[in-house]
Amino acid sequence: MAKQEQPGLLIVEIGGVRGVLEGHVELLKKHFHLITMKEFLKKKERLSEKIKSVLIYECRPVIDRELLQSLPHLKVIANSGVGVDHLDLKLISSFGVKVTNTPHAVSDSTADIGMALMLASARRLVEGCQIAVSPQTEHFAADWLGDEVTGATLGIIGMGSIGYKVAKRAKAFEMKILYHNRNQSFEHTLTW
Repeated sequence: MAKQEQPGLLIVEIGGVRGVLEGHVELLKKHFHLITMKEFLKKKERLSEKIKSVLIYECRPVIDRELLQSLPHLKVIANSGVGVDHLDLKLISSFGVKVTNTPHAVSDSTADIGMALMLASARRLVEGCQIAVSPQTEHFAADWLGDEVTGATLGIIGMGSIGYKVAKRAKAFEMKILYHNRNQSFEHTLTW
């Protein structure tokens, strides 16, 4: 029995700034025949029939009418990020193609970074580090510790997945949390 050919997956490139991470390539190759945009453009007539899906990484490749028309067997466009506002969903849908994304994949990481930046900024962490490692430092000023975070008030605009996770982290610092959502025109205090 002949081995069934893997479906083609169109990607921009492997590695580089905008390409699929090299660490992901082996996993993808277990399920797809990877076709780079460069290969596709060179052999468009032959490869257009094989491509069943497109993986968007860093908003590339750009999905427009011309590309959609050149991929008659395209079934799905997989966006490697959270947002899909860079995609014309009505246009894509008109070709009968589904769109996927990863809505919660980086919520924890983003909330962690947000909290880290808040703490580093309030506590003047970068400046303190520079003072600590400078050979000219003889003493620290009494006020170099910055502003108190514990008990402070935090305002969050957009209490989606990431906003909620930032709020959970801030609660550990006994912060008062005010938030605003697009659908609500007044401030709310978060209660647990």
